[in-house]
Amino acid sequence: MKKYGGFIPGIRAGRPTAEYLSYVLNRITWPGSLYLGLIALVPTMALAGFGGANANFPFGGTSILIIVGVGLETVKQIESQLQQRNYEGFLR
Repeated sequence: MKKYGGFIPGIRAGRPTAEYLSYVLNRITWPGSLYLGLIALVPTMALAGFGGANANFPFGGTSILIIVGVGLETVKQIESQLQQRNYEGFLR
């Protein structure tokens, strides 16, 4: 920030800026990391809850996150292609 002359209004330059940015990043990343951790544990908790369920469940938490991420990215690319051709939208 210093190199490009940037500043945060109301925060002094130097150590206070670094502390403020650290505080903001922690407040942003904590909820996200907790959410991802819970999503990764959902299949394990579901298998533990259903004692009679097959232990060879094919999807773990990580694979579910990957599937959702790929699906969202695919929809985003389809929307982009349709907007280039002046269509209103794909899912609207």
